[in-house]
Amino acid sequence: MRCFFDDRQLAHAPGREFHNGGWAVHAETPGRARSIADALGRWEAPRDHGAEPIAAVHDARYLAFLRTAWDDWVREGREGEAIGYAFPVRHRRALDLTRIDARLGAFSMDASTPITAGSWDAAYWGAQCAVSAVEALVEGARNSFALCRPPGHHAGADYLGGYCFLNNAAIAARRATARGLGPVAVLDVDYHHGNGTQDIFLSDGSVFFASIHADPRTDYPFYWGHGDERGEGAGTGATLNLPLPRGTDWAAYRPALAQALAAIADWGARTLVVSFGADTYAHDPIAGFALETGDFAEMGRMIGAAGLPAAIVMEGGYAVEALGTNVAAFLSGVEGDEGAT
Repeated sequence: MRCFFDDRQLAHAPGREFHNGGWAVHAETPGRARSIADALGRWEAPRDHGAEPIAAVHDARYLAFLRTAWDDWVREGREGEAIGYAFPVRHRRALDLTRIDARLGAFSMDASTPITAGSWDAAYWGAQCAVSAVEALVEGARNSFALCRPPGHHAGADYLGGYCFLNNAAIAARRATARGLGPVAVLDVDYHHGNGTQDIFLSDGSVFFASIHADPRTDYPFYWGHGDERGEGAGTGATLNLPLPRGTDWAAYRPALAQALAAIADWGARTLVVSFGADTYAHDPIAGFALETGDFAEMGRMIGAAGLPAAIVMEGGYAVEALGTNVAAFLSGVEGDEGAT
């Protein structure tokens, strides 16, 4: 399996986030990527495919904001990390985005995704890993893996959140379609619903989105991911949400995965983009499922047995000590236990 990672993705290193009424140590650390890189061992640097694949997914004003947000924050004399604190909601007036504070709120969905000096570079190179993983499929690889860090599936076309800035899975799916690999399906197996990916493709019938995740009645992101969300307009029927209760173990997770894979096959997908999050692990500090390391290997086997070329992009997973082992188990399963590298 061809695997992609760039050290510049470590530059994003926020110290804290606002969570449950107070400041908490930020869970999305550079140590996550180091754990995976150490476990897998062999990497290719991504090629720089430029801004075009990113702009095919994200709004131009949002991208301009991301590129300059840190410098704008510092220019205003601010200290610490840039975090939105006032968010436009329903019945808002037309936005005046003169102040960096207004821009942070306008382009954010939460206060847990700080922007730091290295955030744009890290997100940019994570997206290039995702594009390079698709290009590997174009070049004949059966499967590929992009160690995307920061993660991406909570980022919408014009907003950040959930530790995510650029939606790597959506960028990969659009790139795969543009490169003639369609129809493309995105399978999201992170603990949290991929709300950004769903938003991006909600009215786009060319990409199927299936997500298995914690019930949004109890878990972030709360406002997306319910079972009756099936797409809109031309995308009606191209969204499948399979929310599961806290405490779900492999015995309960497996039928949902089988259902999602059957729906992807029935839809006629030729290429798969997998948003893989290892935060379904039983000991993850910010999640609530009960999968064990061996279950990740079985999950990978089921996905590999679908027989579709797959570009796998890394999402969540915050039990850092076990993260590399769990990712390696999953990738080995996808490859039929022939090895992840």
